[in-house]
Amino acid sequence: MYDPLRTHYVLSCPARGETAVTLSAFRRLERLPGAAHPAVFAITFACPCGDEHPGLVAHDDLDWAPLGLEAGSFVDLMTDRRCDAGAELGETAAGRIRAGEWPWSFYCYAEDRPRPVFPSSFMLIAPGSSGGLVGLAVCCPTCASRSINLVSQAHIDLPFHNDAQVGVVEHVFKADAERAVEEFRLELYSAAFDTRRLAL
Repeated sequence: MYDPLRTHYVLSCPARGETAVTLSAFRRLERLPGAAHPAVFAITFACPCGDEHPGLVAHDDLDWAPLGLEAGSFVDLMTDRRCDAGAELGETAAGRIRAGEWPWSFYCYAEDRPRPVFPSSFMLIAPGSSGGLVGLAVCCPTCASRSINLVSQAHIDLPFHNDAQVGVVEHVFKADAERAVEEFRLELYSAAFDTRRLAL
């Protein structure tokens, strides 16, 4: 499904039979109810044939495969031996994560801060009309609010490539605002609020 050395997904196309697309060619991602290990996502992707097609992608193919953990083997031309590319790419990814880098990030408008994220949190991806920017709607894994970022294609397609600047659409979605009001109302009438008020 995912080719980590070419950084693209191999998906079914009614016109070509099979096609290869990058993650930034996905248009809609929605987790399907049911299976959790692995979870399955219904996607729509922009195909090189000119149409958009539906597809299914497993959670592992979205979040872990781009890190190259299942990259297979390669021939080391210096030693003429086969080596495991997945092990080397996995060690590199783990080292970068331990150093504080994250494969993907976005800016959460509700929390006013950058957050680490995996592609399974992406909801919509829309190509921009100029500058090569892509609109990315993300559901924050921390606060569950939605944010829209303007990023480069490389920011989406290449793990550990984070843009120096990210555009943020300043908008609070109605469902997020209603949830925040409900959470505040519940806290206001809870015993924890009274305890905090007495501690002031």
